[in-house]
Amino acid sequence: MATPQQPAAVRPELPGEAAATSSRGRPDPDAPAAATPPPVAQSRQDGFSFGSYGRVVAASDLRGRPGRDADIVAHGSRLDESSYVELTLRRDDHWQKTGASTGVVTTLALTHPIFHHDGVFDASIALRNLYLQVSDVGVKGLSLWAGSRMYRGDDIYLLDWWPLDNLNTLGGGVQYAFDERTSAALQAGLSRPQGLFFTQSVDRPMPFNQVGAASVEVLSRQKFIGSARAAHVVPLAGRAGLKGVAYGELHTLARGQRQTEPNVYERLPADSGYVLGAEIGAYAGERDTHVNLFVRYARGLAAYGELAAPAQLAADGTTSGAHELVVALGGNWERGPFGVMVAGYLRSFRDASPELDLHDVDEGIVMARPHVFFGELGGLAVEASYQAQQRGVFSTPGEPPGSLAAPEAPHAASLVRFGVSPFITPAGRGDLSRPVVRLIWALTLRDAGARGLYPEDDVFGLRETEHFFGLGAEWWFNTPS
Repeated sequence: MATPQQPAAVRPELPGEAAATSSRGRPDPDAPAAATPPPVAQSRQDGFSFGSYGRVVAASDLRGRPGRDADIVAHGSRLDESSYVELTLRRDDHWQKTGASTGVVTTLALTHPIFHHDGVFDASIALRNLYLQVSDVGVKGLSLWAGSRMYRGDDIYLLDWWPLDNLNTLGGGVQYAFDERTSAALQAGLSRPQGLFFTQSVDRPMPFNQVGAASVEVLSRQKFIGSARAAHVVPLAGRAGLKGVAYGELHTLARGQRQTEPNVYERLPADSGYVLGAEIGAYAGERDTHVNLFVRYARGLAAYGELAAPAQLAADGTTSGAHELVVALGGNWERGPFGVMVAGYLRSFRDASPELDLHDVDEGIVMARPHVFFGELGGLAVEASYQAQQRGVFSTPGEPPGSLAAPEAPHAASLVRFGVSPFITPAGRGDLSRPVVRLIWALTLRDAGARGLYPEDDVFGLRETEHFFGLGAEWWFNTPS
């Protein structure tokens, strides 16, 4: 959530902004957790403001190579994440003639490698937000937005993941806050991801016998994604409460055609899918203490996510039969100088092909990160996690994939990780207090199955143990998501 400002000229916080804010946007460790319901509307000064989420890490594997992410599950420990930053510029205005308020949000993101690591004067840049939101549109509590947006609900910080609702969308939406406890929102957007499932360009002769050829999009079909979200809060004693969220998505894709050889075309049928999910949370209202349980089921086209190109289709050329089930839990508890963050999930994914293959996976992780604070300025965190997955291909336990030994079982892999991180928090005590400067040491222990997931001669496939030792910093302030 953006840090409230308190000058004389202020406007109301845009409705829905707090609900779409993750825990990383909350600078006050004594405020309710971000995984809790939206707080009472706060104030924001008219004018320009700057915000950022960022982390920067210098790390080694203690054997002469750079430190590297060693997770084998889709959403693993963030101890060994690489450098990443989001830079947000926003403009807020309150319009006296109509009583409406607006916010224009632009967020640029840059990823590793950065110049001082590889010496290349270049960067990987993405535009993560570019939208206008209008609040109190004729009716108090009614807001709408249009543009390109990270459209998110609650996250699990330890996994850097939004398990229920996390869309990268180009479109718009509307939300109505019935009161401080109940809200409902609708979103709709269009996208055309890369890949032959969505687009194909072929050279064709120029008209009127002109010299040369032009690239023509023989296939170009957009994907529609619509979503609906309803949230309600039940207050308990003090600042505590319960929160419930119901969520759904609809994915559709028009039919098209693709060239397979000169003057031969393949018809691609229309496709669709859906998501149904829910979240139940409880929060103490003090020091970010909360717990959230997420359940999400996706079917058909929606099982592949919003920007992925499906692979291994059904016999009819659609994603029918593909499905994904996710059950996830995340929470934080703090008292006195102690705190502990927990996270875990189970995920089962099957693609549209009726036969098991490499893309079919069951996976999960359980992890905990206890903290102890030495006064207000810093402390020590330790972390332990266990990760496991099973792929839909067969291998012989203890033998490398592709060996001549007879297959015996679906390929299974697992690892154990331990980490230690002393840190300094200038903002004061709190598991989610930021900014933070920290040392990071993580030890990963892989079994033979985990080593078998990597290509030949990859050191991760050769080593049973892996070190990650580094110095890093993390911050967030005035972040819209």
